[in-house]
Amino acid sequence: MLDKFKDILKKEEDIIQFKLPRHIALVTKGKKIYAEKHKISIEKVYSRSTLIITSTIASCVKMGVPITTFYLLSTHAEQLEHFSTIVDSLTDFLNNLAEKEMIHKNKIKVSVFGKWYDLPGKLVDSIKNIIDKTKDYDSYFVNFCVNYGGQEEIVDAIKLIARQVKAEKIDAEMVNKEMIKENIYSSYFLAPDLIIVNGSKRTSDLLLWDSPKAKVYFTNKLWPDFDKKELMDAISEYQKSD
Repeated sequence: MLDKFKDILKKEEDIIQFKLPRHIALVTKGKKIYAEKHKISIEKVYSRSTLIITSTIASCVKMGVPITTFYLLSTHAEQLEHFSTIVDSLTDFLNNLAEKEMIHKNKIKVSVFGKWYDLPGKLVDSIKNIIDKTKDYDSYFVNFCVNYGGQEEIVDAIKLIARQVKAEKIDAEMVNKEMIKENIYSSYFLAPDLIIVNGSKRTSDLLLWDSPKAKVYFTNKLWPDFDKKELMDAISEYQKSD
């Protein structure tokens, strides 16, 4: 165990010497499969998953990665049989994260992408709370995608632009890629350099508009098994690309 820990620290030191991604996005899939595979409750799996998120944030801050985005909840989540467990877990996680010294010491601004305002009240309140408590920070940025869909993000941006055209504030011929970027949820942020996908090796709809040039790293682990070594491996692979 000690040798493994030393290897991870050595890899971290080596990685920091080279070009780091400015924005890492992570797809946190595989929680239900993990619960079934290990015969443990979905509540315990979600509790474990939130600890991994916190640990990943800490690792990225330590390395100096300025932006980290986590895909936590899709727009279809309300149809899941354990939706209430997800809501409880996310609510507790965000309330606890809002009080963590790591967030305030490192001045981490938390943003939430998606139609989170349509979710149950206690989760909405926890989102509003952490956004408010970190709104003035600007050293690091952590984004959570909640009740989010990449295609819906683009559709909503086009709707906003269409309203401006209808109101004759802009001409239809003025619509371009830059204007769409300005109207998506993640408009203020750099596009991801690295997207890490857990679970099945399928493309994700995370940050669809911003992801064409991102390096995609598929892990061999479900999200509840994700660890610092896997993060280091993904960054190391990114550094090998052009």
